Amino acid sequence: MTSKFGRLADYARVPLSILPTAIEAAPRLSAEIGVNLLIKRDDLTGLAFGGNKTRQLEFYFGAAREEGADTIVITGAVQSNYVRVAAAAAARLGMEIHIQAEERVPDMDALYHQSGNVLLSDILGAHRYSYADGEDEAGADAALQAIADKLRADGKRPYIVPLAPGHPPLGALGYVLAAAEIVAQLQAGDMNLDAVVIASGSGFTHAGLLFGLRALGQNMDVHGICVRRNAAAQFQRIGNHCRDLAEMLSMEEVVEDSDIKLFDGVLAPGYGQLNPATADAIVLAARCEGLFLDPPYTGKVMAGLMALAADQTIAPGADVLFVHTGGTPALFAYGPQLQHWTQP
Repeated sequence: MTSKFGRLADYARVPLSILPTAIEAAPRLSAEIGVNLLIKRDDLTGLAFGGNKTRQLEFYFGAAREEGADTIVITGAVQSNYVRVAAAAAARLGMEIHIQAEERVPDMDALYHQSGNVLLSDILGAHRYSYADGEDEAGADAALQAIADKLRADGKRPYIVPLAPGHPPLGALGYVLAAAEIVAQLQAGDMNLDAVVIASGSGFTHAGLLFGLRALGQNMDVHGICVRRNAAAQFQRIGNHCRDLAEMLSMEEVVEDSDIKLFDGVLAPGYGQLNPATADAIVLAARCEGLFLDPPYTGKVMAGLMALAADQTIAPGADVLFVHTGGTPALFAYGPQLQHWTQP
C-alpha cells in the first residue's frame, strides 16, 4: 500500500514507534456523544509516554543521522510533547539535545514550568533554553539557528528541527504512513468511517493523514480541531503542507481545498489555555472510558468532536475515528486548574 506514496521510501527514517497502534471502540463515550466512536491509540506509540510526535520524529532523526549529526536542536512550548519525545529519541540514539521553550501560555504558575514534560525532558538530560515570545515562529527558528551556530563553534554537529513554515514538512510523512496503517486496520476489521477527528496545530499530523488518506482513495471527512491558531490561518498552513507533500513525494496533488475542514470553536482563549468545554471533555473521557486527554491538544479535540456532533456537522450515529495523539504528561502541569472539574 505504501507504494502509492511516490518517493516516500527515499526519505531516511529511524524507527522510534511501536506500531501499529490499536483502534478501540468507546461504547460509553459513544452513547454520551451520539456517534459510534472509535479511538486510534497513538498515545501508545511507546517512546517516553508515546504520542503522535514519535511518528514525526522518525523522519527528522533519519535526516539527522544521514547528515552525521551528533546533536539535536528543537523548539516548542514549555509543555511541548514534541521536545519530550525528541529528548527521549536523542537519549536512545546517543545524541545530545538542546531544547528551546517558548512561552506560549500566559499566567502559568511554577508547577507548569517544572512538572509534566519539563520534568521528563530534564530527566532525559536535555539542555534547556527559554524564548519569551510564544507567537513568533520565525524568531524562534532564528534563535534555534543561533544555538546551533554556537554548538558548531564548540565542535558539535547539530541538526535543527525547524518550526516555522518554509521548510519541507518531514514530520508529516509519519502520518502519511499512519494513513496506510489505519486503512489496513479498517479493512481487516471490516470497518467503515464517516469521519476522522484530529488535532491541527503544527499541521504535520493533520496534513499528513489527510494527504495519505486521499492518496489511498479514502474520502471520509477529516476534521482538524484548531489548537493553536484560528481556522482561516490554519487553512493556509494545511493547504501548503499538502502541496509540499505532493512535491516531496513527486506525486499529483490529491487534496482539494474542500477537503480541508477546520473547527476553531473550542480554541479560545488560545493555545494551551483551558476552557470549560475542554475540561468537561477531559473529565467525560476519563469517567466513560478510563481515557486520559490533555488540555492543549486531545482535550480540545474531544471538545471539538462533541461540538461538531452536537450541531450535527457530524451526523448522529456516524462512524467516527478520534486520533488520540497523546500528551498525557501535560495533565500534571494543569493540576490546579483541573481540580475544579474533578469533583464527583
